[in-house]
Amino acid sequence: MVDTAIIHILLVVFVAALIQSTFGFGQAIIAVPLLALTLPLKIVAPLVVLLSITAGTIIVTQDWRHVHLRSVLWLLVPAFLGIPLGIELLTSPHPHILKAVLAIVIMVFAGTQLLGKRPPALTSDSRPWLMGCGFLSGVMGGAFGMNGPPVVMYGAMRGWSPQHFRATLQGFFLISSLVSMTGYWFAGLWVTAVTRDYLIALCAALPAIFLGRVLNRRLRGDVFLKLAYSALGCIGALLLIQAVRGA
Repeated sequence: MVDTAIIHILLVVFVAALIQSTFGFGQAIIAVPLLALTLPLKIVAPLVVLLSITAGTIIVTQDWRHVHLRSVLWLLVPAFLGIPLGIELLTSPHPHILKAVLAIVIMVFAGTQLLGKRPPALTSDSRPWLMGCGFLSGVMGGAFGMNGPPVVMYGAMRGWSPQHFRATLQGFFLISSLVSMTGYWFAGLWVTAVTRDYLIALCAALPAIFLGRVLNRRLRGDVFLKLAYSALGCIGALLLIQAVRGA
């Protein structure tokens, strides 16, 4: 008889990996809270990062030609600078206030785009925008483990195609996840249970990653952006709910 906890892990990982592979983002916001229902958070965090590394490695290997490498590099440098600030905010007395502000900003941005308001159009990479979005991504990653929304915003302003969007975000997440996993290793959080659950989760993650690539290639630019903005709005709403609950 299959353990219900294993079934739960497989279902959550499949859905999260499918969304991540299709759009290029969204895995952490789905997987972390749902997996935490049956697993300790100290297991969930490194587990999700390992799955992110797996997805990023496969996607970048498949579609490396679609990665905007210069954009990734300019996003990563300020992101690394923002991570310590995010960790500091996490340990502050009222981190939920920052989470609420960020959630509202994300929801307003996504809502205005869905209502037809266009974001600032960037025909080429803008270093101020790259560094600003990268820094905010690092802050959100350090504070809440969710570094995707600012990078998604930048990709929307650049008007990347669905293929470039997916591949470039995964290039960014792959490197940042490797750094995070190194930190977990030195902190003693990469334990046997993490490896065991990761190997179990691969049974669901791998087919979802390849299916997501098929779905991504079927999306047109306008449809993709609407779905991406909708997903971003949902992320903002979930962040706001967490902030109100004080999570």
